[in-house]
Amino acid sequence: MTSRSSRRWIRPVVGIVLTLAWVAVTGIGGPYFGRIDEVATNDQASYLPSSAESTQVQKRLTDFFGGDAIPGVVVATRAGGLSAEDLAWLAAQSAKLPAEVPAISGGVSPAIPSADGEAAQIFVPLSTEADVRDGVADLRTSLEGAPEGLAVYVTGAAGLSADLGNGFAGVDGLLLLVAVAAVLIILVVVYRSPLLPLMVLLAAMSALCAAVVTNFYLAKADLFKINAQVQGILFILVIGAATDYSLLYVSRFREALRDNPSVWGATKIAWKGSVEPIIASGGTVIAGLLCLLLSDLASNKALGPVAAVGIVFAVLVALTFVPAMLLLAGRTAFWPRHTDYAILPTEQNPKNGWVRIAGMVATRARPMWIVVGILLVAGSLGIAGLKADGVPASDLLLGPSQARDGQNVLAAHFPGGSGQPVQVIVPEGKLNEAAARALEDAGVSSASVVSRDSPSGSIPIPAPPAGPLAQATPTVAGGDVMLQLTLKDTADSRAAEQTVTNLRTALHSVDSSIMVGGPTATSLDSNLTSTRDRNLIIPVVLVVITLILMMLLRSIVAPLLLTFTTVVSFGTALGVTSVFFNNVLGFPGSDPSVPLYGFVFLVALGIDYNIFLMTRVREESLAHGTTEGVLRGLVATGGVITSAGVVLAATFAALAVIPILFLVQLAIIVAFGVLLDALVVRALFVPALVHDVGDRVWWPSKLARRAR
Repeated sequence: MTSRSSRRWIRPVVGIVLTLAWVAVTGIGGPYFGRIDEVATNDQASYLPSSAESTQVQKRLTDFFGGDAIPGVVVATRAGGLSAEDLAWLAAQSAKLPAEVPAISGGVSPAIPSADGEAAQIFVPLSTEADVRDGVADLRTSLEGAPEGLAVYVTGAAGLSADLGNGFAGVDGLLLLVAVAAVLIILVVVYRSPLLPLMVLLAAMSALCAAVVTNFYLAKADLFKINAQVQGILFILVIGAATDYSLLYVSRFREALRDNPSVWGATKIAWKGSVEPIIASGGTVIAGLLCLLLSDLASNKALGPVAAVGIVFAVLVALTFVPAMLLLAGRTAFWPRHTDYAILPTEQNPKNGWVRIAGMVATRARPMWIVVGILLVAGSLGIAGLKADGVPASDLLLGPSQARDGQNVLAAHFPGGSGQPVQVIVPEGKLNEAAARALEDAGVSSASVVSRDSPSGSIPIPAPPAGPLAQATPTVAGGDVMLQLTLKDTADSRAAEQTVTNLRTALHSVDSSIMVGGPTATSLDSNLTSTRDRNLIIPVVLVVITLILMMLLRSIVAPLLLTFTTVVSFGTALGVTSVFFNNVLGFPGSDPSVPLYGFVFLVALGIDYNIFLMTRVREESLAHGTTEGVLRGLVATGGVITSAGVVLAATFAALAVIPILFLVQLAIIVAFGVLLDALVVRALFVPALVHDVGDRVWWPSKLARRAR
């Protein structure tokens, strides 16, 4: 039997070993922040829907071009018309660019003047095997030194991709710095202690380091893909979740110190009281994230397992690293206010506003939940104005973009789809019929056939009877040829997407094997797939989370009520932010995946707070009955849920420093939704509703029968 003296010796050893183990993990994982780009896939293919026509066309580009390339366009313009000097300079650029830009794949076209004589364009294919950002940067550098007054832009799919990639450049630096600084400031203000916030942040960073190194090797083994968008969300989610779970343990430990002079005894009580809600909360978030595996969009599917790995480590640090550090520090962790926590019971603290809120719930439960419910439903009406059917690629980047400015120049002087053609794979024998049918569409400006023999890489339709293109023959691969269609509308516009939809209908009637791809088709397919994913995954997440709550609370009624409140909270967050996006910020719309991501995060993380609250309510109800249990649970968890909500909102708000429309919108939706959930729904709506329902909330468990 272990003696008391030996137990005293073992306790600090346990704390030291666990602390050193996590510090080692942090040291090992830290350098991998700089290596994550080695396994990141930020090219266009990483975002494509796996089963769409555009994806199938993308896979066959090498058959026709001899290499996988992303189209770039150099466009130059001068008000009043291009001069002879301008045209000579542009001709020189066409000749020298292949030698100066290693990423160029294939031939560079000659400068093609516009009909109004005010602009000219050069088509420049860039290899996707090289980093597109580097290729575009080299191209822009080579084009410096233009004649004075001549404006030159690098745009097209390559330019837009590069500018978006540059927008993500702050993911592994600025984003992390802003998130950590926000969390640190909030924790210092809340706890008024210099040591405890550092301990919690160290735990969160350890979880992130472990997640980064694990995901690095999983991605290196090609088990899933990582891109900059997934990487940024991983950083924010792990820091926020690890901090939330750590704060729950800190709250239980602080409470246990009130009645236990022994730090070891308080640690055992706190760990026992924390392990179920933390594991249940983490498991719920993991289950919700893994539902993203049902997505057909590669970027959505990748986020599920990557973020789930991060949540696993967030749970582990909260149940091992944080307890170990508090075991070693004891009451000193709360210095200089540690004595406040050990003397005065929470429910007797005159400064505790949650005692007053609990009193309001006790006396006015029904009016409270009815009024709050009406306000939440009213806020959700803003969803009617939600525009989540996709936005033009040129609007995805907030702030300056040379590619976006170049697109505007192209649209002003050339057919809008110049440089980003619709690519159609057609059986060789159906080429003429397919071309004729395509040219009947009012949205199609011109057509050509891909040919490796021609100087420009394509043959206009109809082919000229004389000149260099007369001797060229279409490239045939597997009995197919590639038809390229230039659209009249800008390639990323709604009108262009409608033209692609019409073309598919018309060309499929020519031959069902014809496939329509290219940048416009990719955007269309991505939006359609995102909408499909959203409509499938949201109901699945609701069912999965409700079942988890039923197992945790041993009840049917309580989980259904909690799921209902979470959905209403999400609806309000989406409705209010939609009005804000449309009428205040003037955003052009949203990607279809924005509501999906917002739902997954808000519902999964909102259920976290439900679990924090209701597991404590159930614990108190076993001893005091449901009515009293609700009030005690609210007082005990109100502070930690509020703190956790503010921290999580701040971490997600940090996403707004990345100038990408998707991330800014997601940051606003989740930050507002988390605050609404923590400060209103979990503080007023849920306690009042459960208090009013009473013992029936636990039906059909034994607790409901016992309470009666």
